[in-house]
Amino acid sequence: MRDFDTVWSELKPFLDGFEARRKKAVRQVAIGGVAAVGLAALTVVLLSQTGLPGPMIFFAAMAAAFGAYTLGSRRMTALSREVKAALNDRLAEAFGLRYAQTPASPVHFSEFASHGLIPNSDRRSFEDHFAGESHGAEFELYEAHLQQRRRSRRRTYYVTVFRGVLIRIAFPRTIEGVTLVTRDRGIFNAFERWAKSAGRHGLARIGLPDPKFNSIFEVYGTDQVMARYLVTPSFMERLLELEDALRGKNVRAVFDEGLAEGEGRGEMLIAADTGNLFEPGSLFTPMSDRARIEALYRDFALVERIISIILEPARVDGL
Repeated sequence: MRDFDTVWSELKPFLDGFEARRKKAVRQVAIGGVAAVGLAALTVVLLSQTGLPGPMIFFAAMAAAFGAYTLGSRRMTALSREVKAALNDRLAEAFGLRYAQTPASPVHFSEFASHGLIPNSDRRSFEDHFAGESHGAEFELYEAHLQQRRRSRRRTYYVTVFRGVLIRIAFPRTIEGVTLVTRDRGIFNAFERWAKSAGRHGLARIGLPDPKFNSIFEVYGTDQVMARYLVTPSFMERLLELEDALRGKNVRAVFDEGLAEGEGRGEMLIAADTGNLFEPGSLFTPMSDRARIEALYRDFALVERIISIILEPARVDGL
C-alpha cells in the first residue's frame, strides 16, 4: 500500500484532465434543470385548457420535467461512471488489488444466503469487485445491494435489506464440516434464518469461553472439535477487531468444507453491512478536490485492514 500523499500526487494530474468535461457536464445539468421547470410549467398551462383532472395534469408535468432533467444529466451520469471506474482501478493498483466494475459471477452468493449470512431477496445488484492475494491466501470482495418486495393495499414496493460487502477468503488449510459465526442479536429476523440454517446443515451450538465475544457472536458447528480449532482465542480477537474496524457493521462468517476446491484448501465467507463504498462523490465539486480521494482512500484502507486482520501470519493460530 502506498501512502496517501504519494497516491494523491499521482492522481491529481489525472483528475485535472477531467476538469473541462466536468464543467461542461455541470452546465448541461443546469440547463436541464431550467428546461425541466419551464417544460413543467408549459405542460400545466396547456393541459389546463383541456379540462383534464388536476392529478393527471400534475403527473404529466412531473413526467415532462423528469424527462428534461434526465436528458440534461446524461453527460454527468456517463462521466461519473467513467471517473469511478478509473479512480477505483488506480487505487486498487496502489493497494495491490485487481478491480472490476461488476463481478463476472457473484462468487458463492447462494452459499452466503443458505448459511443465513444475508437475507433472502427479490431484487439484487452487484458492483465493485476486488481480488488479490495476501499471506498465501486468495481473497475477493464485492458489494451487494439486496431488496425485498413488499406489498400494501395500494402498491408494491421494494425495501433494502442488505447493502454491504461479501468477502471470500481461500487459504491453505483443510476445513472439515461447517462452522458458522452469527450475531447474538436480531438482524433480518436472524434467529429464524440461522435456526433454519442450523437445522439444514446439522449445526449445534458451540460454547466458547470469551464473554466479550459471546456478547456479540454465536458459534454453531457440525464438529465441536473443528469449530474450536477454527474459532480460537486469536480468531475471536480478530473478529472483535474487525467489528471495531467496521464500527459494528454486523460482521458474520462461515467456514464450509463444501466451498473449497482441491486438497488442503479451505474457504471462509464474511458478510458485513458497510453501506455503499468506493463512490467518487459528487462531480459538482472540482475534480482535484482532495477530500474526494481521501474518502476513496479510506474505503480501500478499510478493505486492506479487513484482510490483514483475518490473515496476518504473526497472529494466526487457527487459520
